[in-house]
Amino acid sequence: MTRVNTHGLRDVTRRRFLQQCGTGMGALALGSLLDERLLSAGPKAAGPDASAAGAVRTHFAPKAKNIIYLFQSGGPSHLDLFDPKPELKKRDGQPVPEDLVRNVRLAQIGKNSRLLASPYSFARHGQSGMWLSELLPQLSGIVDDVCFVQGFYSEAFNHDPATLFMNTGAQLAGRPAMGSWFSYGLGSESKDLPAFVVLMTGAGQPLTNASWGSGFLPTVHQGVALRSQGDPVLFVGNPPGMGAKRRRQSLDVLRDLNQARHDVLRDPEIETRIAAYEMAYRMQTSVPEVMDITGEPAKVHASYGTTPGRSSFANNCLLARRLVERGVRFVQLYHRGWDHHGGPDGNLVFDLKKRCLETDQPSVALIKDLKERGLLDETLVIWGGEFGRTPMMQGALKPDQVGRDHHPHGYTIWMAGGGIKPGIVHGGTDDFGFHAVGKRVHVHDLHATILHLFGIDHLRLTYRFQGRDYRLTDVHGEVVKEILG
Repeated sequence: MTRVNTHGLRDVTRRRFLQQCGTGMGALALGSLLDERLLSAGPKAAGPDASAAGAVRTHFAPKAKNIIYLFQSGGPSHLDLFDPKPELKKRDGQPVPEDLVRNVRLAQIGKNSRLLASPYSFARHGQSGMWLSELLPQLSGIVDDVCFVQGFYSEAFNHDPATLFMNTGAQLAGRPAMGSWFSYGLGSESKDLPAFVVLMTGAGQPLTNASWGSGFLPTVHQGVALRSQGDPVLFVGNPPGMGAKRRRQSLDVLRDLNQARHDVLRDPEIETRIAAYEMAYRMQTSVPEVMDITGEPAKVHASYGTTPGRSSFANNCLLARRLVERGVRFVQLYHRGWDHHGGPDGNLVFDLKKRCLETDQPSVALIKDLKERGLLDETLVIWGGEFGRTPMMQGALKPDQVGRDHHPHGYTIWMAGGGIKPGIVHGGTDDFGFHAVGKRVHVHDLHATILHLFGIDHLRLTYRFQGRDYRLTDVHGEVVKEILG
């Protein structure tokens, strides 16, 4: 509301001053905010139409077009799934060596905790000779299609900062998610679906939308959460009494009003709002179609272990394949429940087995399905959590009590397709599975490598915010060339 002072002059806001100011520092500041060249130190910054086909901006020839990130939230135990340690079996129940934990922060257990051998048997598989736990029988059949990164490490040992770090490259909320960077840099091949889609299953520690938010990028690049049960997208469907014709008319009026406001303010978020309304309108048709898996052949449902109408990791893996087929650039599946400290809320016997039963078959079915359809070469699939688990025990040595603590210093993730060299094991951990050794791979190295596979130089994909250029790999990272195909 406009206020009038005692001299009859309008008391204007800062925004109105900048709107009307034609000279001086206000105009200079406003001009710098609107100078598109300052948004990116690399190619022209992607705008609200970045989800449209033809927005691709690469620095060199890409090897991948789409990414499916199977994020296992909570921290799967590498020591019970991928990384057997004879030394742990030999020293089971003994105190942890002092030099192993010197200058190391632990999340919940003390440095006097006792070592714990895995209760599961391991065997080598494939030409690569990859060791796998008995809990992953399906994965054992495709090890020669997969690259296992065993020398992976992070810096955060608690869930929220570690999850943010894996997904945004920073431990504090407010940075763009990896999928948002892909949307900003490459856009989508579909005009009817978002560039960045999120699906979630399981229960456990909460996840916040900061892990798939756009941060300081325009909000058109944030992840869109879809649901495999009920309405696929909340608040997109028409309310009772609102038909398609009336919805189109109302959106046209909103578009004209927003455009008129944009012509005055030149605020890019207004363009984002216009684009969001239009995308939501198109999604009313496109999303229900892609989310309906009932028409898939019976053999496909049997392969994934899907049950139409239910919310499950298996259903989401099948949906991920359907989404990338339709041009979605980045599909992220979160499956919670891997936080196995010990006790009834999560243990290494009953609960770890359950998570593996939920994820092993559909993860492998996804790889096979993509391969059979000729999509694996252009689709990068990643499986992993925010950290691993300690070689020391947490809880009590009982089947329903035994667990392990958070562990970021060395653990395993795996990757397949999209230009990744198959059938190799990269790096490793020490004799206790504690520290990454040899060919170590940091979170920022992973991000740099992923961007490289998509034809993007991680040093050049930047966005100017608050006076400096930010990037996903802020402020370091190297492409891991040994795992490139």
